[in-house]
Amino acid sequence: MRKIKLALCDDHNLFRVGMASILTQIPDFDLILEAANGQELIDKIARRMPDVVLLDLQMPVLDGTATADYLREHHPLVKIVVLTMHDEDRMVLHLLEKGVSGYLLKDSDPEEVEKAVRKVIDEGVYLNEFVSRAMLRKMTNAAAAVKPASTLYNSKILLSEREKEVLKLICEGLSTAEISEKIFLSPRTVEGHRLRILEKTGTKNTAGMVAYAFKNNLV
Repeated sequence: MRKIKLALCDDHNLFRVGMASILTQIPDFDLILEAANGQELIDKIARRMPDVVLLDLQMPVLDGTATADYLREHHPLVKIVVLTMHDEDRMVLHLLEKGVSGYLLKDSDPEEVEKAVRKVIDEGVYLNEFVSRAMLRKMTNAAAAVKPASTLYNSKILLSEREKEVLKLICEGLSTAEISEKIFLSPRTVEGHRLRILEKTGTKNTAGMVAYAFKNNLV
C-alpha cells in the first residue's frame, strides 16, 4: 500500500499535536514531519519531501503565505492544503490563485481533512462548500461591477465552447473521470482540454485555474 506522505506546519503546539494524532490513525497516511513555522518546514523539507503540506497561515518567522510562495516556486509538485481560522473571501481566492490546492477552516471535521488530502492527490484541487461560496460571492460581485461574462471571454482569453464546458465542470468540483462520463469524452481528451485552459489562463495548476475563472467571471 502506497502511503501519502504528509507535513504539518502550525505554530500552535496543542492544535498540531491533536491534528497529528488524527492523521496518524489513518492507515495510508504517513506524517513524515511537523514544523512550528514556515522556515522550519522549509529546512526539514530539504531532507524529506512530503506529498501534501497542511499549512497554517499566521505563524512567526515565516508565515503561511510566504511559505506557500516558496513551495510553489521550489517544490511545485508538493500539494498545499491551507488549514486556518481566516475565513475572508479575499484570502481564499488569493491563495488559490497562488496555487494552493485546498483551503480548510480549523473547525472542519477530521473526515473533511482526510477527504481534502485524498482529493488533492487524485485531482489536484479540493473545493469544499466554503470555498465554493467564496467564489460565488466573488463572481456575483464581479458580474455587478463589470461587463457581462460574454464580453470577458473576448477581452481576457478566448476559450472554445468545449473548453468553457470543461472549465465549468472543473469549477463544480468534478474529477476528470466524472467529466469524461458526463460529456462523453475520453479522459485523455478531457485532460487535454484542461491543459489548454491552464495555458490560456496562464495558471500553474487546477486550483489556480479555478480561482482565475471565478475572479474573471469566466463561469
